Amino acid sequence: MSVFDLLVDQGHVVSVLLEAVAASKEKNNSSQEMTHAWLFTGPPGSGRSSAALAFAAALVCGKSGCNNCLDCKTALTGSHADVELVRTQGLSIKIDEVRELIGRASWSPSVGNYRVVVIEDADRLTESAANALLKAIEEPGLRTVWLMCAPSATDVLPTIRSRTRSLVLRTPSIAAVVALLEKEDFSQPMANFAARASQGHIGRARHLAKNTEARSRREAILKISLLITDVASAFKAAQVLVDAAKAEAEDETEKDASAELTALKEAWGEQGSRLTQGGSKAVKELEKDQKSRATRTVRDYLDRALLDIATLYRDVLLIQSDSKETTINIDLISEITNLANNSTPQATLRKLEAIMSARTNLAHNAAPLLTIEALMVSLK
Repeated sequence: MSVFDLLVDQGHVVSVLLEAVAASKEKNNSSQEMTHAWLFTGPPGSGRSSAALAFAAALVCGKSGCNNCLDCKTALTGSHADVELVRTQGLSIKIDEVRELIGRASWSPSVGNYRVVVIEDADRLTESAANALLKAIEEPGLRTVWLMCAPSATDVLPTIRSRTRSLVLRTPSIAAVVALLEKEDFSQPMANFAARASQGHIGRARHLAKNTEARSRREAILKISLLITDVASAFKAAQVLVDAAKAEAEDETEKDASAELTALKEAWGEQGSRLTQGGSKAVKELEKDQKSRATRTVRDYLDRALLDIATLYRDVLLIQSDSKETTINIDLISEITNLANNSTPQATLRKLEAIMSARTNLAHNAAPLLTIEALMVSLK
């Protein structure tokens, strides 16, 4: 088994990466198959980060990505000595982080032939951070390979884009995701539901298939949107959704935040309520990062909720088009049919457009409650 077998329905990308790995192993490589900078793009759930890590593993593995050796296993988790994994939980990657990264990337490989840097969210680089990274890509080390991931090529600086080899991943087919989940011992009905509900997003499909609470939460979100009948209920639905997002963000980040803060204070030699010189500044920086992570968690939760609501209106549109074969939310078919009978395809399309517009606004740092309130009013 190869590390590239972990990629679902991405044969066109795998073939390019295999050729690049083969070229990288040649002593006097003069082909154009291998280059020092790559850009992996594709919609959420397509596996762009998985593809980058699989490529990194193949580059540092003596057997070109066997998926059995220690090099492969540590590279895939980002713990290999020669694989630097940049995975941000905040809203952006700042210039100070990139400068430190560039310094580490210049080191010679410890055990492999390459030092590989994987940046999972290259679209989150600030402008100054992206410009700093550009200089490193323009003057690459002989054994340093940069692998960047972003939703689309337009999400990174044109100057960076022009200096990378771009690979575009596609959303895996529903059949491919179903087959993957069945291999992981999920039942066929569960695999089919999870694949359809996630719309081909592999990570989301696994989460839904494994987690009863996630499925219940998804159902509650869909029912919230079904209860909107007037402006008052629209505002109430928005408040419930945003409050749920904040509660989940607190549950997800509070425990880690407390542990991080305690560890930092210990590192700075806390004595009673006082820290050694420089400690207070470090604590403020950490609290700022934690707040940024919490904000992103809220927006990520709301984005997932809006995608779930979009599947409901997708089903409405299918019924209005006399097609029920690929309905996702079969358990709500009577409510969906009622919506379809009391509306028009044009109105349903406008609601879907409003959902996508709200997702875009959230991604651009719009106020969550105002954004969701405006959306819910448009869905009433």
